[in-house]
Amino acid sequence: MEIIITNEPEQLAVPDGLEDAVKLAAEKVSELYGLKNAEVSVTLTDDAHIHELNKTYRGVDRPTDVLSFALTESEEPEVEGGPETEILGDLILSVERVAAQAEEYGHSLRREAAFLTVHGMLHLLGYDHIEDEDREEMEAEQRTVMDALGISREERQNG
Repeated sequence: MEIIITNEPEQLAVPDGLEDAVKLAAEKVSELYGLKNAEVSVTLTDDAHIHELNKTYRGVDRPTDVLSFALTESEEPEVEGGPETEILGDLILSVERVAAQAEEYGHSLRREAAFLTVHGMLHLLGYDHIEDEDREEMEAEQRTVMDALGISREERQNG
């Protein structure tokens, strides 16, 4: 899987290890869901930028932790002779929310970044959590991926 990680704004301070956790989580989803020839774009951003995106695209006037913009939410026509790569879409991850939630939940930045990446990747694959049944299915998938990563909820900041 090709994982393209960028920062918006470019000068955004990204804590050590956060990009590695994002990449590791996306790679594990790729491995478990057979996405070898897929591509995902991940933008690491701040609360101000994700707030604006959340307001514009979801009508929610506050920052959030992760946004997923799937490219294949509807049936797309087959393109003959097109690239072999399946472009999944874009993940937008607030570095500030990652840090705040890691602190709030009492676990490591690595764990929170990995979890939010897994959550976002599952949205790109069509999972959602609007209905209870769908939420339970998505939560089970998240647990499966996090277990495969070997990252537990108990992983502490220095763990």
